[in-house]
Amino acid sequence: MISRIDLRGDALPEGPALRALLPRADFDVAAALEKVRPICEDVHHRGDAALIEYAEKFDGVRLDQVRVPATALKEALAGLDPVVRQALEESIRRARLVHSAQRRAPHTVQVVPGGKVTEKWVPVERVGLYAPGGRSVYPSSVIMNAVPAQEAGVESMALASPPQADFGGLPHPTILAACALLGIDEVYAVGGAQAVAMFAYGTETCAPANMVTGPGNIWVAAAKRYFTGRIGIDTEAGPTEIAVLADDTADPAHVASDLISQAEHDPLAAAVLVTDSEALADAVAKELQPQVAATKHVEDRIVPALKGRQSAIVLVDGLEEGLRVVDAYGAEHLEIQTADAPSVAERVKNAGAIFVGPWAPVSLGDYCAGSNHVLPTGGCACHSSGLSVQSFLRGIHIVDYTREALADVAHHVVTLAEAEDLPAHGAAIKARFGWKVPGQ
Repeated sequence: MISRIDLRGDALPEGPALRALLPRADFDVAAALEKVRPICEDVHHRGDAALIEYAEKFDGVRLDQVRVPATALKEALAGLDPVVRQALEESIRRARLVHSAQRRAPHTVQVVPGGKVTEKWVPVERVGLYAPGGRSVYPSSVIMNAVPAQEAGVESMALASPPQADFGGLPHPTILAACALLGIDEVYAVGGAQAVAMFAYGTETCAPANMVTGPGNIWVAAAKRYFTGRIGIDTEAGPTEIAVLADDTADPAHVASDLISQAEHDPLAAAVLVTDSEALADAVAKELQPQVAATKHVEDRIVPALKGRQSAIVLVDGLEEGLRVVDAYGAEHLEIQTADAPSVAERVKNAGAIFVGPWAPVSLGDYCAGSNHVLPTGGCACHSSGLSVQSFLRGIHIVDYTREALADVAHHVVTLAEAEDLPAHGAAIKARFGWKVPGQ
């Protein structure tokens, strides 16, 4: 059901050569970009009319309007299963605990007497959030996007999620209920690239946003790339990934269940086990069979994901080699199921989020750990972070110098301006001192 890659025996290569040996899904955003370009520009020119047409074309529903009525949000919350509501409220509570601690305060450095630089943190003014609605419903993604934005102090927030034919053209009611719990009252029944375009350009009913965040399919990722520079984005999220670094102390039933838990997202989802124990590899492969047979979404998601080129059991000589492999892979979710897992986790350099030991599975992070589950995929964890309060903040430097403090450094500024052949830069200093710079 899942292939093996044996990296034992020979010295592991470095950098790109090692990454090339590891499993990865095909996710060609560049090719998708050309297909979403006309959709985005159509939304630019025709606004809501284009959004309504694409809802009929892609989602099979004919809308009268794209904005979700306030009554629909209230009704969705009123009709929410109380047990589900309790779980969502606990997820929100824990996420707020973690994200409220990420707020940043202004910091002033007294560079010299009379000269100081302050860095203040200012939230973006308006954010568009995206909640997918294809194979599954993701109220958890509403929480993971909205909570850090709210804790950052974003004042204007709107959410888009695809219209659903089964619910009269509205987004899934659990999505709407999550919005109501979070106080998000501006919601649009719009999916895919057209939702990103709506936020980027604005339409008759939706004001443009400064930033768009939230996971989605390849068309959403391509639209984010198309608008990069015009709006801020979180990441071009690709198919979800789990990597498990395990030794012979790991429970194969736990490992197998965790691999399956991510495989059920999508046929392109990646499930990777890295281990120095051939006995564990054999036991996990054996465990996969009955666990897959006993669950849901088997033929359309789990089996294709586990059999795909993006999933594998990777055998290594030891823990050191295993650490090198997982750092090269840069997983969205990385579980450490080894002896002394906390110290091993401390040594990991590249991962979107790290889950330590047998009692911190990725599923916990997806919903109720308090951490954020919007994470870099496709190896981007080597240079990018998951969504946080910081994602919605901009650092602005405030420079405050007295005449005396400027005079003390003026000759250095003029010298550097002349070294760069930018005499007007130096002249801007000289003009303040009657064209005779102190110290020269």
